[in-house]
Amino acid sequence: MTETVIPDVMNAIGFAAPGGPEVLALEQAAVPQPGAQDVLIKVAYAGVNRPDCIQRAGHYPAPPGASPILGLEVAGEVIAAGAEVPREMIGARVAALTPGGGYAEYCTAPWQHCLPVPDEMDLKIAAALPETLFTVWHNVFERGMARDGERLLVHGGTSGIGTMAIMLARAFDIEVIVTCGDEAKCEAARQIGADLAINYREQDFVAAVKEHTGGEGVNIVLDMVSGDYVPRNLQCLAEDGRHVTIAVLGGAKAELFIPMVMMRRLTLTGSTLRPRSDAFKAALADEIAANAWPLFTTEELAPVMDQTLPLAEAAAAHARMEAGEHIGKIVLEVTGG
Repeated sequence: MTETVIPDVMNAIGFAAPGGPEVLALEQAAVPQPGAQDVLIKVAYAGVNRPDCIQRAGHYPAPPGASPILGLEVAGEVIAAGAEVPREMIGARVAALTPGGGYAEYCTAPWQHCLPVPDEMDLKIAAALPETLFTVWHNVFERGMARDGERLLVHGGTSGIGTMAIMLARAFDIEVIVTCGDEAKCEAARQIGADLAINYREQDFVAAVKEHTGGEGVNIVLDMVSGDYVPRNLQCLAEDGRHVTIAVLGGAKAELFIPMVMMRRLTLTGSTLRPRSDAFKAALADEIAANAWPLFTTEELAPVMDQTLPLAEAAAAHARMEAGEHIGKIVLEVTGG
């Protein structure tokens, strides 16, 4: 086998100072060196996620030791590995959850945060999966304790998180209700598999949920809005319901009527994935590999793809995401697959 030549520098997306999408620009950066537990991936495609936009704006700094380059998920080929990584990883096609660094030609990731990509699977599809798959699996199925036959309410039904939540929930026989900002997005959510899609600009989602469920409510709310949505979400919950917060796009504070939480035995929880330990993410990757990843490698499920843009057009990708124009995942083509 011919040894891969690894350059010293690479193309990457950077920004001199926080700001709007226009601050993003293609620049040269040093190729990262893998640590003992890391692989070095030649990136074919990188997924674009809301936390990337928040980091670019200056509100979500990279964790200590992580690359300052944006990008939390990639797919490509492992071309080098640290001393403690199984040698068979070299040459493997993988999708990886990364602590940062995905918007670049080369990226490192802990080897245990990688999922195998079979030859017949498009690397573009693979790159669209890790961040939303890890997030939804942990928050809906682990923290939210979703079970067959239950009901789930998801806000932002056509986002990357929303579309993943619809697909996974339906795969495990969970009824899904979503909210969207216009009728076109509601229809897209229905096509993906939502049992009910509510246009929150035209309907009170609390009333719509109660009507649809015969007053019973939902068992789980996956909330990325927070703020004044939280008390309304709690009105949607059935007894013993679980409210899981994964973002605060609508505000960081909420006013709650605690006696209702007590009387109806509600659980309020939430999480952020990026700061969690490598060991936690490795365990989560193992659970996903056993329970959810095969749904995608066998093409039983496929991520909803919005647009694929060249790496150099990362600013346009961020602008599209922040305008709310996308349905599904936006992906950057780095070196192609």
